[in-house]
Amino acid sequence: MSARNGLVMLNTPKRVSLADFDASATGGMKKGDEREILERLGTTLREQQDLLWGAAKQSVLIVLQGMDTAGKDGTISHVLASVNPVSCHVWSFQQPTAEELRHDFLWRIHKRTPQLGEMAVFNRSHYEDVLIVRVHELVLREIWQTRYDEINEFERMLTHNGTILLKFFLNISKEEQEQRLLAREKDPSKAWKLSVGDWHEREYWDQYQQAYEDVLSRCSTKWAPWYVVPSDKKWYRNFVITQAIVERLAAYQTHWSTELGKRGEQALAELRAYRENQRSEAAG
Repeated sequence: MSARNGLVMLNTPKRVSLADFDASATGGMKKGDEREILERLGTTLREQQDLLWGAAKQSVLIVLQGMDTAGKDGTISHVLASVNPVSCHVWSFQQPTAEELRHDFLWRIHKRTPQLGEMAVFNRSHYEDVLIVRVHELVLREIWQTRYDEINEFERMLTHNGTILLKFFLNISKEEQEQRLLAREKDPSKAWKLSVGDWHEREYWDQYQQAYEDVLSRCSTKWAPWYVVPSDKKWYRNFVITQAIVERLAAYQTHWSTELGKRGEQALAELRAYRENQRSEAAG
C-alpha cells in the first residue's frame, strides 16, 4: 500500500477498512491550487494517448466504481476532457440483458475491453457482480464468493496481454452523498437525475461499504491495484485521478516514442528509395 496526497494505492491483498480513509482529504491543497497543474496534466495525457494510439503496443482500461453520486460521470467528463474520442470509449454496465445472463458474468465485460492502442473507461464494471448482486442477494453466496479469484485471474490475463489497468474507487462519505442527493432536488437542471432508487440504495449503505471493503481487500494486486480516491471534493477527485493516470502512463512514454521513431525512420527510408527509383525510371 502506498499513499500520496490522500490518494491510496492498494497493490497487495490485505484487509481493508474504509473507516481508515478520509473521503474529504485534499492533501493540503485548496480549490484553485490545482488548476495550473491540471491543465499541464491534461496536455500530457493527450500526448500520451497519441503515443499509445500510434505505437499500439498496449491498451488502457480505466475502471470507476463508487456509491451513487460519488462522481463517476463527472470524473469521465472532466478527467478525459483532453483526450481524443476517436480512440477512447466509455462503457456503462447496467442490469444484464437476457442474452448476457445466458453467459458467464465476465462475457459482457470482455467484449468491451480496449484493443491495442485504445483507451476505455468502465462506468461500473465486472465488480457489480460482487457488489449489487451480493447486497441484494441476486445470486447465491457460494456463487459470488468464487468471483473474486475469477476477477483476479481475468485481470491478470488482460495485463499479460498488454492492458494497462487502472481501478479507481471513488470514496465518498455518507454525509456528502446526502447533500448531493438533496442538491438535485433543489436544482431544476439536475432534476432529471432524481430517482427514488438512489434513496432506496442508500438504505443499504453499510452493506455496500462492507462489500467494497471485500473488493478492495481481495482484488488489490500488483498487476491491477486499486486506487482509493477521496471524492467529497469534486475538484480534488479530478486532480488526483488525472495525476495517477499520467504518472502510470509515463513509464511507457519512452518505449512508445522509440517505437514510433523507428517506424518513422523506416517510412522515410522507404519514401527516399521510392523517389530515387522514380527518378531513375524517368532518366532512363
